[in-house]
Amino acid sequence: MYTSKYIVLGVLSMGFLATGVAQEFDSIPSTKQGLNVLKTQEIPVDTTAMDMEGVEQMETMEAKDDIQDNPLFLVKGQKKYDLKDRPETAKFDSLWMKELYDSSSLFDSIYQDITTLEIDSVYHYNVDTDTLKARLEILNQKTPFNIVYNPSLENVIRYFLTRKRDMMSRMLTISQFYFPLFEQELDNQNVPLELKYLAIVESALNPRARSRVGATGLWQFMYGTGKMYDLDVSSYVDERSDPINSTKAASLYLKKLHDIFDDWDLALAAYNSGPGNVNKAIRRSGGYKNYWNIRRNLPRETAGYVPAFLATMYIFEYAEEHGFTRQVTDRPYFETDTIHVKSTITFNQISELVDVSEEELLFLNPAYKLKVIPYVKGKNYALRLPVDALGKFVANEKAIYAHVQNQLKSKEEPLPQIVQSKDQITYKVRSGDFLGKIAERYGVGVSQIKNWNGLRSNNLRIGQRLTIYPRKIPSSISSASTRKKSTNSVAAAGNKVHTVKSGDSLWTISKKYPGISIDNLRKWNGISGNDIKPGTKLKLCDCSS
Repeated sequence: MYTSKYIVLGVLSMGFLATGVAQEFDSIPSTKQGLNVLKTQEIPVDTTAMDMEGVEQMETMEAKDDIQDNPLFLVKGQKKYDLKDRPETAKFDSLWMKELYDSSSLFDSIYQDITTLEIDSVYHYNVDTDTLKARLEILNQKTPFNIVYNPSLENVIRYFLTRKRDMMSRMLTISQFYFPLFEQELDNQNVPLELKYLAIVESALNPRARSRVGATGLWQFMYGTGKMYDLDVSSYVDERSDPINSTKAASLYLKKLHDIFDDWDLALAAYNSGPGNVNKAIRRSGGYKNYWNIRRNLPRETAGYVPAFLATMYIFEYAEEHGFTRQVTDRPYFETDTIHVKSTITFNQISELVDVSEEELLFLNPAYKLKVIPYVKGKNYALRLPVDALGKFVANEKAIYAHVQNQLKSKEEPLPQIVQSKDQITYKVRSGDFLGKIAERYGVGVSQIKNWNGLRSNNLRIGQRLTIYPRKIPSSISSASTRKKSTNSVAAAGNKVHTVKSGDSLWTISKKYPGISIDNLRKWNGISGNDIKPGTKLKLCDCSS
């Protein structure tokens, strides 16, 4: 049996870090009761890492019949396996997870900063302008970005070094968990590795970050853009929050934008505001294509976006020169691995079985919105665990799934049914609306609406847009939808073929023909990716001509 591993390494230096600690043995109950649980060593491990092109390593692990070890047991009525970790590494993990949890609140702060940043304001910090110019010139030589000194960029750097110093210090720590993953995927797509700093500007490295307009995850994908790059969204799963899948999608999207503008600064601006706004800014500036020449014609949040990215890059590259202490250790201690689930399982069940807290499970598996990992035929949903816990899970897989099924059968309340992303609707809040009323209207729960939209309270504002996966459609909406679909079918009937023009994408084409989705275009025309060439004739129906 083969194993494919992808190890995410996080490192954190503690003053009391010790080396050469002997491994403790698990404490084992002496009496056999209830469910027999196998030991974890030397068992064929059927783990699967998220697909990463060009970096798979395969190795064979054989089970040995003569292994001697004390068996582990699940005692009847006992909620957790009696398994113990090494106390020193458990302490390190606890401190590391605390750092990760604490950083999750920084998204709101950086989102507010970027959208309201006054980059021409002067912030006082003891940095020599000539020294700054020399350092920026070195960065300019090392990267494909247009890093040239100007007073506005210096002001943003000073702002981050003063008012956002604590946040930058914490980003230097938490980035050690995510940056190895980012760099691998950016390298796979042959885009600049420095783009890893963009995730700090976008989300403060919070995989569950959600903006006021619905952009979600480390790379802040809107729903439509995420679908363009095959990020699955359902009532259970939002792959925009999955670190590996979303990083691959961000790499592909940024690469596409660079192909359009042939400039990484403009690609970044387009990533934030959309290619259309960048094109408008170029036109309004008289045809200039340098970011700093078109900046004043961009939306306000984008005017501060690229400077924030460049300032973040500068601070990370010259952290020690500005008094930041890098908390780094030579020994990695936080390792994780993944396995595809073979049955629907909840975080609560996993926590009880392998003794990993639900908070840690949520951090390691941020794509699962309802703390449930579904099993869907044709989908490969993976569970990520610390390697020690994963070994326990894999070695006892059959017993665990049998235990889970017995639990599900004994519960009166069924798990929520999966609603695929194609059933998503956007609801605009009207006067007199409240969450309970909207939830009843569409046959869903208030907690579900809050989860889908990242709401922390029950407060709504008129005009607010909510993402909903309805269990039922109100009759008035259903009849209106039927009339609209009929109209769309008639409108599309006369257009069976679309000739691709320069600037077209599957997304823009699908929007020109109501009732036709990106998946339709791919299926009808045998397209597997997103690339289409000008002059290509695309079928707009499931027809032979």
